Amino acid sequence: MSYIEDNVRELGYEPLAQEQASAASRRYASIVENIETVIAGKHEAVELTVLCLIAGGHVLIEDIPGVGKTSLVSALAKSINCNFKRIQFTPDVMPSDVTGFSIYNQKSGEFEFRPGAAMSNIVLADEINRASAKTQSAMLEIMEERQVTVDANTYVMEQPFMVLATQNPIESLGTYQLPEAQIDRFMIKLSIGYPACEDEIKIVMQGERAKKAIGHVTEKEDVRALSDASGRVVCAKSVTEYIVRIIEATRNHPDIKLGSSPRGSIALYKLSRAYAVSRGRNFVMPDDVKYLAPYVLGHRLILTHGAAVSKKSPTEIIKSIVKEIAVPVSPEATEV
Repeated sequence: MSYIEDNVRELGYEPLAQEQASAASRRYASIVENIETVIAGKHEAVELTVLCLIAGGHVLIEDIPGVGKTSLVSALAKSINCNFKRIQFTPDVMPSDVTGFSIYNQKSGEFEFRPGAAMSNIVLADEINRASAKTQSAMLEIMEERQVTVDANTYVMEQPFMVLATQNPIESLGTYQLPEAQIDRFMIKLSIGYPACEDEIKIVMQGERAKKAIGHVTEKEDVRALSDASGRVVCAKSVTEYIVRIIEATRNHPDIKLGSSPRGSIALYKLSRAYAVSRGRNFVMPDDVKYLAPYVLGHRLILTHGAAVSKKSPTEIIKSIVKEIAVPVSPEATEV
């Protein structure tokens, strides 16, 4: 029995055909290439953002002002023919501004629901840490359940749905620290960084024109198809166990006070399947997990006081953990 047949019999779903995986990879590449007409020299950040969209996750982009955080989100939204809304978080933003509210209609004599800014496909939560804790908590149900509850009525978000939040790491005046429950809901945390010299020249000379010229290259239905394709990628039990062992190691590491929750396992599992699709494969390899683990787990850890004083990086700790975990034998490509 082949690798695919053996795992599908256990998991109970129809595997993605190799031809479908190749077609999905080309569609994914077209979105990435379109975004890179605006975001120059940041291929990895662009790829990971699109992968999160396919995997059904959310992205936290933490970096200094002016490096293209908002431009990246805007370019992603414009690449897909979908609804896009931006929430500029400030201390006076109320939860109802995010979720929506009910208002009494005197003509009909009934209450009508007015959707909030989060009722969209792509949502930019700009400077999310400038909102109060009360407003930030309004995002919890939206990010996890993909729905909002207002006056005992539940409104489900249209798919695809993704929250991309930005925050400035160097400015603390007028900001509120994100609660751990909200940070844990982000699939990955990114930092874009300064562009290289040649890329910055391109940005200066062509940036504004590129922003105006960018158009959509795919539809909402195509993104839903990509998500469906990633959900049919085979992840062997041995590879899934590899993911869980990495997560377990974060809970027992001497430099980590609080390790990753099972939500981290699920996020790494989903993102690994999306990554496999992006590479034209219909199965997950251990190398996919090794590459993605620092992005998925780094922001979920709370380091011990000693590790923090020693300025140890969560990303480096994750990489050291990955090196120590035994890697399962990769499936033979000839069997797929």
